[in-house]
Amino acid sequence: MKVGMIGLGIMGKPMAKNLMKGGYTELLVNDRNQAVIDDVVSAGARAATQPEIGETCDVVLTMLPNSPHVKEVMLGEDGVAAHMRPGTVFIDMSSINPVASKEIAAVLAEKGIEMLDAPVSGGEPKAVDGTLSFMVGGKQEVFDKFKPLLETMGSSVVRCGEIGAGNTTKLANQIIVACNIQALAEALTLAQKAGVDPQLVFEAIRGGLAGSTVMNAKAPMMMAGNDKPGFKIDLHIKDLNNALDCAHSVGAPVPMTAEVQEILQWLHNHEGGQKDHSAIAQYYEYLTGIQIGR
Repeated sequence: MKVGMIGLGIMGKPMAKNLMKGGYTELLVNDRNQAVIDDVVSAGARAATQPEIGETCDVVLTMLPNSPHVKEVMLGEDGVAAHMRPGTVFIDMSSINPVASKEIAAVLAEKGIEMLDAPVSGGEPKAVDGTLSFMVGGKQEVFDKFKPLLETMGSSVVRCGEIGAGNTTKLANQIIVACNIQALAEALTLAQKAGVDPQLVFEAIRGGLAGSTVMNAKAPMMMAGNDKPGFKIDLHIKDLNNALDCAHSVGAPVPMTAEVQEILQWLHNHEGGQKDHSAIAQYYEYLTGIQIGR
């Protein structure tokens, strides 16, 4: 099977390498950044133009920032879809608005091209070690055929329904993650203001009901003042914008999402957009004048 992958950023680059480790050695790659292309090519892939990927690959994967980028790459003037053959498959691993996923799938269906929307959760660490969680929307038979491919990059691959269901599930995931990080920052700030060591609070509660993967990953970063991005604030803002848009369109109440979005937007406006989303703690540092654990 010849695979094409477009988008080799923080997540896409290690995912491409894991594809090759998983046996998909006929991998054609494309990105705007020549340095990341060279890196993945040095691991065994081949650089290709987007039209060449469309013409020659059995399945095309994208890992791009947002809906407009996916639409431009696939459906824009001389886009990839114009070069794909009927019977080939497009798997979008980007986190985008589910409405956009459905729109893209409808255009591709007219060309005889199947699609899965398959966003991921886990951030850069899990992209590197191949243990991402995939949330997938699309036809059962297409999912069954390509599940092994996704399993080279993830430890959990779950079909959530038809096209758009993957990205709807990802929006739910991003709401939970953002609200968890906010609650963690708030709780550790409370502990420190009350004279209790946040590290000891973390150790005491991590094994109980409040414990979570989010806490285990982000509490140490907050206490170390480490805001190196595994997942950038600007990307989480993008995801929550999509969540709010989707919620408004279906009439779902999301007041907590709106609140944490305002905090993220404040951080963006104060030069925090490229920091890890655990930098939500810095909003509380601004309000209180303390630094968690320091």
